[in-house]
Order: sequence, then structure tokens, then C-alpha cells
Amino acid sequence: MNEDRFHSLSAKVDDLIELCASLKRENQLLKATSENWHIERRELLTQNKEAKAKLESIVTRLKAMNEA
Repeated sequence: MNEDRFHSLSAKVDDLIELCASLKRENQLLKATSENWHIERRELLTQNKEAKAKLESIVTRLKAMNEA
């Protein structure tokens, strides 16, 4: 009976080791994905800022043309 319990416990430990490894891989993937989203967000914010500046410049020029 003790040997059966040992094998059962050993199998459970192996399952836990496998689960930990799987969760570690998943966590690394999620961290990489998160970092990619943060990079993309920063790029989009920069593009948005540049587009806003260009649009404000166009509006200013249009107002100046309208007043002339």
C-alpha cells in the first residue's frame, strides 16, 4: 500500500512540475504580449500627437486664408 501511495504522490508531484512549467511559459508569453501592446500604444500616441499638430497647423492656415 505504501508503494501505491508513493507512486500516486510521485505522479502528483510530476503533474505539479509540468503545470508550473506550463504556467511559466504562459506567463512569459503574456508578458511579451503585454510589452508589445505597450509599445504599440506608445507609437499610436505619438502618431496621434503628430496628426493633431498637423491638423492644428492646417486649421490655423485656413483661418489665416479666410481672414485675408
